[in-house]
Amino acid sequence: MSPFNPRVRSERMSGQIAIALYRIAQAIQLMLRRAGQAHGLSPAQVQALLFLAYARPGVRTIGGLARRLQATLATASEVADALERKGLVAREPWPEDHRIITLRLTGNGRRRVTDLEGLLDDLEAAIAELPLPNQQTLQRALQHIVRRLAAGGHVVVYEMCWGCAFFRPYAHPENPAAPHHCAFMDAPLREADTYTECPDFIPREEVPA
Repeated sequence: MSPFNPRVRSERMSGQIAIALYRIAQAIQLMLRRAGQAHGLSPAQVQALLFLAYARPGVRTIGGLARRLQATLATASEVADALERKGLVAREPWPEDHRIITLRLTGNGRRRVTDLEGLLDDLEAAIAELPLPNQQTLQRALQHIVRRLAAGGHVVVYEMCWGCAFFRPYAHPENPAAPHHCAFMDAPLREADTYTECPDFIPREEVPA
């Protein structure tokens, strides 16, 4: 039975937690709307700017944006078009393959990202009020929930390389410009790129030996 029914969820802890997470999701959507309204942006445009600021270079494309927004290519293209008209994003060929068009933040785009980065401050402050052991317990519980939702196709987890099963640190000591290696792409990685978010991230402990 549905956790939206208050009588049902009063008898089921999992339902109470599900509704608490639903309310947090509602709060985040409101934070996105308010942050966007303050700068003349839609929630999707806010998410797109933050995506372009922190995603690894190879996924800063219309396809990568569509995947991050969980939207169609047409919708992602419309979001990029709007940001381009506002002077926040520019399209340019990927240096390694000119057939691929990437999305890049302009100087104004980077400044707008700086204005938007605090939109989750109230949420983080609420979490920070919890004792550290409670935060650690909450983190483990939420990681389990996120991974279960990801397995069901409800969310794509973006994380940086460190801790990923495909990451091979310092695999190329002879190449100081790109000393690390990604086994998923079978390609060397620059140090800076290892601290960007990647949609192909898989936690190291989830991959069978």
